Amino acid sequence: MAWFSAGHCSSKMKKNSAILGAAFLMATSAIGPGFLTQTSLFTQELVTSFGFVILISVLLDIGAQLNIWRIITVSEQRAQDIANKVLPGLGLFLASLIAFGGLIFNIGNIAGTGLGLNVLTGMDTKTGAMISCMIALGIFWYKEAGKLIDIFVKLLGLLMIGLTIYIAFSSHPPVAAALYRTIWPEKIDVIKIVTLVGGTVGGYISFAGAHRLIDAGIKGEKNLSQVTKSSVSGILITSFMRYILFLAALGVVWQGIKLSADNPAASVFQSAAGEIGYKFFGMVMWSAAITSVVGASYTSVSFWKTLSPVVRNREKMITSAFIILSTIVFIYVGQPVKLLVFAGAVNGIILPVALAVMLIAANKAAVVNQYKHPVLLQVIGWIVVVAMTYMVFITIQQSIGKFL
Repeated sequence: MAWFSAGHCSSKMKKNSAILGAAFLMATSAIGPGFLTQTSLFTQELVTSFGFVILISVLLDIGAQLNIWRIITVSEQRAQDIANKVLPGLGLFLASLIAFGGLIFNIGNIAGTGLGLNVLTGMDTKTGAMISCMIALGIFWYKEAGKLIDIFVKLLGLLMIGLTIYIAFSSHPPVAAALYRTIWPEKIDVIKIVTLVGGTVGGYISFAGAHRLIDAGIKGEKNLSQVTKSSVSGILITSFMRYILFLAALGVVWQGIKLSADNPAASVFQSAAGEIGYKFFGMVMWSAAITSVVGASYTSVSFWKTLSPVVRNREKMITSAFIILSTIVFIYVGQPVKLLVFAGAVNGIILPVALAVMLIAANKAAVVNQYKHPVLLQVIGWIVVVAMTYMVFITIQQSIGKFL
C-alpha cells in the first residue's frame, strides 16, 4: 500500500509539474522581446487607456485558449491532425499558417537578440542578430547548453519580475487613473488589441502548451479541469506581468520622459533604474529572445512532423534552416521595433482562422468521440472569432490606408 501511495504521489507530482509547465511554456513564449517592446511603446502612445487594451486582450485570450486547449486535449491529437479530420487538406493549410506566423515571430525574436546585445555592448543590432543566430544554432544542437540557458533564463525572468515591480513602484505611476481608464478608456485602438492578442495566444503559442500536455499524457475528458486551470493560469501570469510593465512604463511616461524609438522598453528601465537597470534589461531582452528563437523555430517546424515524412526525418536540419532564414530576413529588412510589433499583429490575424477550425472540430465525433463541448464555451469561442475577424478587417484596412 505504501508503495502504491508513493507511486501515486509521484505520478500526481509529475502531472502537476506538466500542467504548470504547459502554463509557463505558454507564458514564457508570450513574454518575449515583442511583449516587452509592444507594452512599452503602446503605453507611450495610449498612456492610461492602454490598460483597457490589456483588459480586452485578456478576455479574448482566455476565450480563445480555453477552447483550443480543451479541444486538443480531449481529441488527444495535434492541431494539424484535427484540422485534417475537419476537412482533408485543412491541416496543411493550418500548419502553413502557423509556420508563417512562427517565421514572423522568429524574425521579431532575432530582432530582439540584436536589441539586447546593442544595449549590452553597443554593437549594431544586425551584427548582434548574426552572432545570436550562431548561438541559437549551438543551443539547438547541443541539448546540455540548452538546459543551462533555460535555467539561466528562468532566474533572469524572476529577477526581471522583481525589477519591473520595483520600477512600477519607484516611477510613481498614476495608479488610480490607470485603473479608471482600464474600465473607461479615453481612446480605443483596435490594431493594438489585435497585436496584443496575437502576441499572447496567436500563431503557435496557444497550440504549443496544449501539445505539451498531450506529450505528457494529460489528455482525455478526465483531465479537463486541470487543463482549464493550466490554460487560464498561463494567460493570467502573462497578463499580470504585462500590467506591471504597463504601470512601470506609465510612471516613466507620466513624468514627461520620451521613450527611445529604437528601444522603448530599454529606456523604461534606464529612466527608472539608471545604467545598471539598462544593462540588466539588455541581458533579459537577449536571453528571452534567444530562447524564443529556439522555441519558436522548433515548435513551428514540429507542426509539419505528422504531415510530412521529409520534415519528420530531417527535423533538425529544417529547424536550423528556419533560424537562419529568420536572421537573413531581419538583416535585409532591419527596423527591429517595427518587426516586433508587426509579429504580434500578423499572428493576431491568424488566430480567428485557427480558433474557428478548432470550434468546428469540437462538434465532430471523428475528432472528439462522445465528448460534448460546453455550449457556453462554444458561444464564447465564436464571439472571439467574430470580434477578432472584425478587428483584423479594421487592422488590414488601416494598414493599407497608411501605404496608399
